[in-house]
Amino acid sequence: MANKNLPLQIRIRAMLIEDYEQVRHLWMTIHGFGIRSIDDTKEEVARFLKRNPTTSVVAVCGEKVVGAILCGSDGRQGCLYHVCVAKKFRRRGIGRQMVGYCMNALRRERINRVTLIAFTKNDVGNAFWKQIGWTVRTDLNYYQFVLNEENITRFVEYQEE
Repeated sequence: MANKNLPLQIRIRAMLIEDYEQVRHLWMTIHGFGIRSIDDTKEEVARFLKRNPTTSVVAVCGEKVVGAILCGSDGRQGCLYHVCVAKKFRRRGIGRQMVGYCMNALRRERINRVTLIAFTKNDVGNAFWKQIGWTVRTDLNYYQFVLNEENITRFVEYQEE
């Protein structure tokens, strides 16, 4: 386990498809994390990264991925997906650094607004977003129309790494 008193050598860099196995493993350690049966496959993440080659990010300690964000835009608005940091690396500024990386990458693409979705039961995530200055929108409703019923979300129960 990482000692919170020791400085970590964390490198923040663009996510590559070669990171997929480690990123997927990380996702599977985050209790309550929602994994989509189609969207989160290696093939679909590769497609996402091809559309958004500079905006997604990983945090690496040594050779190990300890944080990740899928980030992309439609040319008008950016969106953050699957924001996560391994439990034993939290509260060290890694999430904030990764979000900053994504925001700067989106700014370079002239994107002026960024959104994200956090499940209402995700207390850790919601506290993080409030702490770093994001606001909950109460002036709109979020709608969804499912085009592929086979793309099922499964919530991760595994929490130990």
